[in-house]
Amino acid sequence: MPATAIGILHPGEMGAAVGGSLAEAGHAVWWASAGRGPDTAARARRAGLSDAGTVAALASRSDVIVSVCPPHAAVEVARAVAAGQPAGRRPRTAGFRGVFVDANAISPDSSRTVAGIVAAGGASYVDGGIIGPPPASAGGTRLYLSGPRAGDIRDLFAGTRVEARIVDDRIGSASAVKMAYGAWTKGTAALLLAARALATAEGVQDALLTEWALSQPDLADRTRRAARSATRKGWRWVAEMEEIAATMAAAGLPDGFHQAAAEIYREFQQGPRRSAR
Repeated sequence: MPATAIGILHPGEMGAAVGGSLAEAGHAVWWASAGRGPDTAARARRAGLSDAGTVAALASRSDVIVSVCPPHAAVEVARAVAAGQPAGRRPRTAGFRGVFVDANAISPDSSRTVAGIVAAGGASYVDGGIIGPPPASAGGTRLYLSGPRAGDIRDLFAGTRVEARIVDDRIGSASAVKMAYGAWTKGTAALLLAARALATAEGVQDALLTEWALSQPDLADRTRRAARSATRKGWRWVAEMEEIAATMAAAGLPDGFHQAAAEIYREFQQGPRRSAR
């Protein structure tokens, strides 16, 4: 398809890889360096992204903006885009008026909140959710999309390392897929960490590990991997677990398990528990 000007907010590990996939497909991909550190700048350069300087300048140059940020920052990023002014000239209207894609791990209700923010600034909205690692090769990463303009965004990713899939035309559906998926993957990892911590607190860790070796031989290794990931990424997962809990509550389901999972990951921000090493 014809090249499209796309803004990526902000190129962390996932965002840079998604933006790089779009750049490789021939699109002009922008990022905003204002307020960002040298690690982010290095990732953006490696991915082939062009620096617009500010979010306002990025918005003025982009037909599509893709938000890939920690869940707790999703609303703030949307507000920055909605309030932005095109750089270097007086705009006829405030804010971004293209298509805004929120690809963050947020609840359907949070996604609808973001939709309202960007729509008030004049933009169209597509709900998104990424499942899989930062795309290094085709077939491993999927971007679920929903909303009336989802087909336009799917087409942008044709032939890239990201497989874009449409759920339906409802805002919130793609986020619901992400929430349900993360409820299992990151939720069960938190449960394993809690089980190991309980055994340690009661002084029966060796007995538990012996039983796991007999009846659940993969759990010890899974717990170690969960601890490493929680130590490195737990600061992001706290908000994701809280978003999943909110999604559960909105659906009339118990939210306590994922509130507890958020607390487990919050503790890992201070370093791994001895029980999970």
